[in-house]
Amino acid sequence: MHVQKFTFNPFQENTYVLHAAGEGIVIDPGCCDKNEQRELEGWLEANGVNLLRVLLTHAHIDHVMGCAWVEERYGLRPEVHRNDLPILEAAEMQAAMFAVPLDPPPAPARFIEEGEVITLGDAHLDVLFVPGHAPGHVAFFNPKQRFLMGGDVLFHRSIGRTDLPGGDFDVLQRSIREQFYPLGDDVLVYSGHGPETTIGEERRGNPFVRG
Repeated sequence: MHVQKFTFNPFQENTYVLHAAGEGIVIDPGCCDKNEQRELEGWLEANGVNLLRVLLTHAHIDHVMGCAWVEERYGLRPEVHRNDLPILEAAEMQAAMFAVPLDPPPAPARFIEEGEVITLGDAHLDVLFVPGHAPGHVAFFNPKQRFLMGGDVLFHRSIGRTDLPGGDFDVLQRSIREQFYPLGDDVLVYSGHGPETTIGEERRGNPFVRG
């Protein structure tokens, strides 16, 4: 399984394509205009990757801005944890709050469940339930290759904000300590914003959640 990163929209959100043997999964499609849509589409075509699924770590506006286009272009609707459905359904209201344009995302294709396994070719991802930044936030862990698609839970020397509806600082800290840190210091974390980091680096040096 390979990871391709794109940084999209005014919020500088990281969209990821996981791909293996010509098949792919897009995580948090944030492409918000024609140039960003062409960038993602062009990369998929140039690399011969056929998209199979759209997975959302959570449904905040910056992570769903490309969902309507992905459905139109590839016929795929997003998969999200049911606790984030109200946030997905409020996308237009979020857009108005931030004064950004948005094509309303489609209804989910299905709900992601904690503990399920996402497969792509011979590789798989374990679904972790990690609320706090959003009530239905999930993360995707590849135990064989030792990487984590962490969304907006843990960043390099920072954590996800908890002042949005459904956010809870204590719950977020618990998610990081109980779900992320035990995975091991060597695990590479692909975050929803900013650069990659590792569990070990954040466990030792993150000023918001230590040890």
